Amino acid sequence: MAEERKRRIILIGNTGAGKTTLCQFINHEELKYHKTQTVQIVNQSIIDTPGEYLAYRYFRGAMMVTACDADVVVLVQDAPAPNTMFPPSYASLFGKPALGVVTKADLATEEQIEKAKEYLTAAGASKLFVTSSVAGTGFGEFLQELGYES
Repeated sequence: MAEERKRRIILIGNTGAGKTTLCQFINHEELKYHKTQTVQIVNQSIIDTPGEYLAYRYFRGAMMVTACDADVVVLVQDAPAPNTMFPPSYASLFGKPALGVVTKADLATEEQIEKAKEYLTAAGASKLFVTSSVAGTGFGEFLQELGYES
């Protein structure tokens, strides 16, 4: 019997939202910032996308094609961000389950976290997770939902 593979996820969010850091945390790597310039596939289970794929409308087709290889869409929203780049019902473009991850919770007020959750809900995320890669909090349920180690 073949070994079951992890559910492949695609991380979508604005530049600086914490997609790459989230990826590093999930993979137990040292947390270090670097700007993702191209689509990167990490451990055959995570598709890390550049923020420009969300920010610029002309990348919408590329994002949709890239998402075809994913089982789950993960919308990533930076908690302290004053706004969002996700339009209402954005997740419906993909026809796949969509989860929402609020990042940088350690840097945000409760009001900012609640606003980030509202943005993700409006974008179509069915379940929300509030995380901090630096503090290492909020990942247990998220990883369990994906069938990853917690």
